[in-house]
This record gives sequence, C-alpha cells and structure tokens, in this order.
Amino acid sequence: MPPPRRREKALRHRLAELRGPEIPAKALDARALAALAANPGCRRRAILDGAGVNKAALASALGSPSVFGQSQFAFVRGNAFEAKVKADGGTELLRLAHEKLDRAAEPPAGAQVPDLTAQGPQGRTARTELALREAAEASGTWTLLDHPMLALDVAGSPAFLEPDAVVVHPDGSWTVVEIKSFPMLDGAADPAKVGAAARQAAVYVLALEQVAARLDPAPRVRHRILLVCPKDFSNLPTASAVDVRRQRAVTARQLARLTRIEEIADALPEGTCFSPELPAERLTEAVESVPATYAPECLSACELAFHCRDSSRAAGAVTSLGRPVRAELGGLTTVEDVLAAARGESGDPDDPAVAALRRAAALRAEALATTAAPEVAPCP
Repeated sequence: MPPPRRREKALRHRLAELRGPEIPAKALDARALAALAANPGCRRRAILDGAGVNKAALASALGSPSVFGQSQFAFVRGNAFEAKVKADGGTELLRLAHEKLDRAAEPPAGAQVPDLTAQGPQGRTARTELALREAAEASGTWTLLDHPMLALDVAGSPAFLEPDAVVVHPDGSWTVVEIKSFPMLDGAADPAKVGAAARQAAVYVLALEQVAARLDPAPRVRHRILLVCPKDFSNLPTASAVDVRRQRAVTARQLARLTRIEEIADALPEGTCFSPELPAERLTEAVESVPATYAPECLSACELAFHCRDSSRAAGAVTSLGRPVRAELGGLTTVEDVLAAARGESGDPDDPAVAALRRAAALRAEALATTAAPEVAPCP
C-alpha cells in the first residue's frame, strides 16, 4: 500500500479514536465550514469538526449546553418551502434561474433532472460528478441537480457537502442554488441572513470549482448564486442573484490557513478522547488540551461557544471582548496585563497600545475628577 494511503488510513483510525468507540462521525456541512473558515486559528473546532465529533452533545456533557441551531418549527417550514420550490421537476426554480441569471438563454422547457442516488457519500459524490459532466457536455439544455453531493478538502480531510440544488445552464456553466425560509420583503431580505447564506454558498462554489477543474474543458462556475426565499408574507417563491466573489475569496484564503488535522492530532496527549460518554472531568481535560480562539462571534456559529467563553473569561483573555479589541491591544493578551499597562505598572511606554491605554486612563481620571460632586459645607 502506498505511503499516502497508509497515512490516510492511520488518520481515519486516529480520528475515530478521538471521536470515541462505536460513535459515528457527524458530517461537516457548509454552514460549519463557513464558521470554521471565519475562525481559522481555532484548533479546537478544527480537530472536533475533522474528527466528526457531535459538538452539541459534547457541550451538554461539559455542562454548557448549546442553544445554537435551527428550531424544529423553522426546519419543518424550510423543508415545506423547498419542496414547493422544487415541485413539478423544479419548473418554478428553473424559471427563477432563467429570469434572474440567464435571460439571454432559451426558457427552461423540458429540463433534465438526473437521478443522483448512490451508496454512501463517496458514491453520491461520484454520481454527482458524472451528472455534472454529462450536463456540461449536453449543451443547449437546462439541467437541475437536486441535492447533489460535493467533496471539499479541508485541512487534509474530505468534507462532503450537499447544496440545495445546482443548475446547469444551456451554455454548460454551473450555478449554486440556496433555498431559505426567511422572507424577501419588497425584493430585499435581512442583510445578516443574506450574508450568512452567501458565506454558505461560497463553500459550495469552491467545491464545484474543484469538480470543474477535473473536467476538460473546465465548465464555468458562476459566482452569482440564486437565493430563493418566500415573497413578502406569502409562501410564493421569489429569488435574487447574490454575488459571492468576496465571500468565496475570503473562505478560500481562510481554509488554506487551517492547520492540517493530522498535525493537531499528533500534538494531543496519548489517550485523548472527546466521547460525550466520558466523565465530565476527563472530558474537560481532553477539550482543554486543544487551544481555542474564542470570540463573541462564536456564540452564533459554534455549539461549544458557552464553554469556551467561560474558559476565556476565567483566564482573563482579551479575546472575550471581541476581535477588534484584541487587535488594538497588540501583545497584551489578558485583562490583567491591560489594566497593569494602563496604571503604568508594566508595559513598554513606546508601545502604541500601552501609550494609548495610559492616555485613556489619564483622561478617565481627569473626567472623574472634574465631574465629582463638590463638597457641601456643613450647616452652622
């Protein structure tokens, strides 16, 4: 067996040990990858996601249960809306794609909807690539791929991704489709939710680009995705073309910065395991053995955010105050160091961060002195 195959097999065995015996791996999705790319310095999330650890179960076992995730009501509503959009062979979905992205092409009458069923994620990935190849070669027709399976290399480990849909245009180009249940009011949706959808779609675009690179000639992967949402307060679908070039570039750069998973795994103590079935003390020791990079933004993106926030606050880390504050403080990594520098007890006076802190402390003391209530003379 060639060395790369042996290394891959050894890594899979090591990650299974970290996950726990007989515990199935939790697949990475685009939402998790977008969050991971937004915080590439967090080795804890990288190894837990790479090993397929269920972070929600892990957080509960640590005593810091997560409230992160989609509600059951929103999940059911989203599935119902997606089924409506894809009804009748995706007629409405393809109409929106033609209207918003490719009006110069022929209307999508009699579009192809290939069967993508196969055994396991690897089989579905291969079947999707074959369907994309066939659709790209059959120029002049529209093709809708419903829930294709794509693979993306993340820190040396493959992640299998399942976009809502991919549309192949008559010219052979590919478009990612994101179907969301939040509304578009008067043609516009919540910017924060649109941004999250764009970051998620950017992961799919990167995965599609890897597939396209293996074909000759390579089809064009469009950087304007189709975002489909309910119109106003109805259940009727409407759509908008969203340019994800910026999100794609940021995600690609951040994923490239991720430390390879085998390097993190090799640095862990022997016998480390993240199984939620372990005693809380041993589980806490295992989790704390991997460095984390907590920031308040983690609260909306990671199931372990509450646990990491408590640890960050206990250590007095300035990252708990936010990344912008951390960036302004330079080499001062703890709140204690910041306060000592502001009081003039430590720190290099020539350091811009130290000088700014001392100036702020002096201004604060001056403001408090001038606004203090004057002493009132006692009555005779």
